[in-house]
Amino acid sequence: MLSEEFMSAICGPPLSSNTAIAKDVGIYCHSLSPAYSVKSTFKKSSAPPSCLAVSEAHVFAAQQDKAYVHVYSRLRGNQEAFVAFPERIRCVALVEDVLVLGTVEGRLMLWETCTGRLLSTPARHVQAVSCVAATPYHILTGSDDSDIHVWSLPQLLELDTPAGAEFEPQRSLSNHRAAITGLAVSPSVSSDTSFCVSASKDKSCIIWNYQTGDALRTLLFPSAPLCVSLEPAARAFCVSCEDGSLQLAELYGPKPLLGPGSEDPATAVQAPSVPFGSAHADAGPATCVAWSYDGTMLLTGHPRGQILRWDVAENKSPVELANLNAAVTNVVFVSPFPERKPTKTVNIVKPSQAERSYTFAAQFEQLPEATAGSATFDSLLATPGFPQDTMEAAIAAFYQPVGGGDSAGDAELQRQNEELWELINEQRALQKETLQRYVQAKSSQ
Repeated sequence: MLSEEFMSAICGPPLSSNTAIAKDVGIYCHSLSPAYSVKSTFKKSSAPPSCLAVSEAHVFAAQQDKAYVHVYSRLRGNQEAFVAFPERIRCVALVEDVLVLGTVEGRLMLWETCTGRLLSTPARHVQAVSCVAATPYHILTGSDDSDIHVWSLPQLLELDTPAGAEFEPQRSLSNHRAAITGLAVSPSVSSDTSFCVSASKDKSCIIWNYQTGDALRTLLFPSAPLCVSLEPAARAFCVSCEDGSLQLAELYGPKPLLGPGSEDPATAVQAPSVPFGSAHADAGPATCVAWSYDGTMLLTGHPRGQILRWDVAENKSPVELANLNAAVTNVVFVSPFPERKPTKTVNIVKPSQAERSYTFAAQFEQLPEATAGSATFDSLLATPGFPQDTMEAAIAAFYQPVGGGDSAGDAELQRQNEELWELINEQRALQKETLQRYVQAKSSQ
């Protein structure tokens, strides 16, 4: 049976003197299925909302009202590094081996964890960056100034960017009238189907095509949204509101919000009169929401320490998974299908803006069986530059006949060539005969 894990982070002092809960624990690693349990913990962390990012090897937690990030090793189960930054961090997101940080000064910083390279944009937001969402090609930043900026990730990471370059966002999305509280982006990278959902204190959520800047749909809620989470297959999204309700919006349901069957995009849509669910009064409104990878469950974290599990299909009363005795600010699912990459960042490299040349530090993953233990690979890895025998073999490969000894393919190619030459020779003969007749007719005149 496929196991599901998720990480949670708390912020603030303990709510009661509960001796059953370990002291100084700030991050928990939970197993959700096949049976719930707490697998491991990390100490000395106080991460506010949107300040937890998880990779296959590390956990990154920005600290409340601080200018530093705690880095924990999932492989060794301890704190690996304490990383200081020039400005206080408000939110984080992870793209491959790049940690994206939004600051209280309205700036965006990118840290390559495998090289230590640190990039910083000008303060394009007037107020603090409140949330960050990322795709392999774009970064979206929401701010307390009510604007959303769309950045090109490849442009920000260009190696030949001159020092002091003035980075600019590709476009700005400015329909909201209050602070942005949440951003969620779809996994699609096509300009036609890529969209994001933004939540704001103006009691609205807007669905955008962030690559074109078009507002596709606006949804109005009875109270201000606190956070938003998009279902992994981008079929629906969930919003937690200040009144303690959970609102669930289906994008392609009986009344679709997107697609050819939807209404006029300029029409504002009211939220359902009956919410999907409401948290208990003693738990408080959810400050973070996360979907399971099959889209059948929702997990919510609450200010009174509860983590609740909601069944999306049956819509029953929520089940309390745990009470962490402090405000739960982040819930992040760990992918049960880790991406297969040739390298792994086992030890992070602390960021530096002073360096202009960087060393890539990573560990090679286990190679496929066909090449594992290959003497050729070991020789190439241990030899500076390219060995002479490898260069000679590569040059000799250029002189090999195309087809690699496939006799059937060579015979078919030879037959097609012969047919083509027959047609060419017929055309040449016809052209020659026509030219002779023309010359004879011209001379007889």
